[in-house]
Amino acid sequence: MKKSIFLFLGVLLSACIPQPTPQPTSTKSIPFIITAADNPYAPKPEDINLQRGGVVLTSLGLAEQTSGNPVRVNLILLGSLPRACNELRINVADPDDQYQIFVDVYSLVDSKVDCENVFQQFEATVLLGVYSAGRYTVWVNNGLVGDFVSY
Repeated sequence: MKKSIFLFLGVLLSACIPQPTPQPTSTKSIPFIITAADNPYAPKPEDINLQRGGVVLTSLGLAEQTSGNPVRVNLILLGSLPRACNELRINVADPDDQYQIFVDVYSLVDSKVDCENVFQQFEATVLLGVYSAGRYTVWVNNGLVGDFVSY
């Protein structure tokens, strides 16, 4: 009986002690591009008149530029276009809230022009830009290429 009285008093007293309130967690900052890079392969307004074509990518990689802060990262692509008159396009999207940068690589061709079906090899390097602090992953045509950290 004494034990149950002490237990009852312990429970009653613990109800009077202020309970810690949960502290809100800090909100993850939204990633953003500080400076967009000049992309010579970016989509153009006149592309609307062209037919979208494929591209074969044989090698993909990221290379950080060693000088300067914040970090600058180049996307390096090796591949081929399906015909000699296809034009390469590389569309680099702004990062999403998961710090993912999606890059769409494709080709365009004027369907009215007769062109040889000869693979045209290419090597392209695109500076992705300068980004706010965080660890970013880079995806090309929905495949993971790698990641980098911006400070």
